[in-house]
Amino acid sequence: MTEVEQSQMKYCLYARKSTEAEEKQALSIDSQIKEMKQIAERENLTIVEIRKESHSAKESGQRPVFEEIVKDIDTGIFNGIITWAPDRLSRNAGDLGKLVDRMDHKKLIQIKTFGQTFTNSPSDKFLLMILCSQAKLENDNKSINVKRGMRARCEMGLWPVQPPTGYRKPNNRLSKCEVEIDRERADVIRQIFEKISYEKWSVSKVHAWLRYDLNFKTHRGFHLSLGNVFKIINNTFYYGRFEFPQGSGVWYEGKHKPIISKELFDETRNSIKSQTIKSQGKE
Repeated sequence: MTEVEQSQMKYCLYARKSTEAEEKQALSIDSQIKEMKQIAERENLTIVEIRKESHSAKESGQRPVFEEIVKDIDTGIFNGIITWAPDRLSRNAGDLGKLVDRMDHKKLIQIKTFGQTFTNSPSDKFLLMILCSQAKLENDNKSINVKRGMRARCEMGLWPVQPPTGYRKPNNRLSKCEVEIDRERADVIRQIFEKISYEKWSVSKVHAWLRYDLNFKTHRGFHLSLGNVFKIINNTFYYGRFEFPQGSGVWYEGKHKPIISKELFDETRNSIKSQTIKSQGKE
């Protein structure tokens, strides 16, 4: 690129950092901006504007700042992008296609990263597509590996996500996915089932009892909503069995210690059904 052509370049510095696990190793937004501004100063590049966002690039069309940059390229506000690495721009085929299409139409003249410069040449665009596709492949493989790992833990009887109220994760970090009885709350969880089953309390009465009589809260400090109480009495995890993912029809026998028996669980469900039938009969 000649000096005249370079002087006509108008760059947008784009920095992106996702909060998701796959990007823990990526530079922070401030670090990306600092590094790329140094390159711009060294190479005498004109940065018209700095734009940044915290959003995953897995899916196309989901990043508002990126979409604004694409529109501004169409209107001529920018004709170049400077960013830390290709995967900052795209980890999906849709957004990558938007960039390459604008390079084809000579609206996007150059993409500059920390170690490479991409222009409208076939080889540069091919390399850009390879690097972004590699980022997508890494994402896809991580997703597959995560699902495989969660399924393996389930087969071992381990609960792979946040345990329900009444259980907690052990303080021992080596006990990944294992849960133990939360002695502060487990007895209350059992009483919820007992009051509905034996004392024929309604769910609304249980909810009021938890909130106003006990001031019962989760380990995060929140009161249970009425919907939360319904979820508890329908959660088979409390008697030792669980379905994962929910709605999949795949069931596992848990390794954890049950808070209630299956008989109490079934009796509670039957009590709720009886109350529903009676209330409908009165209407």
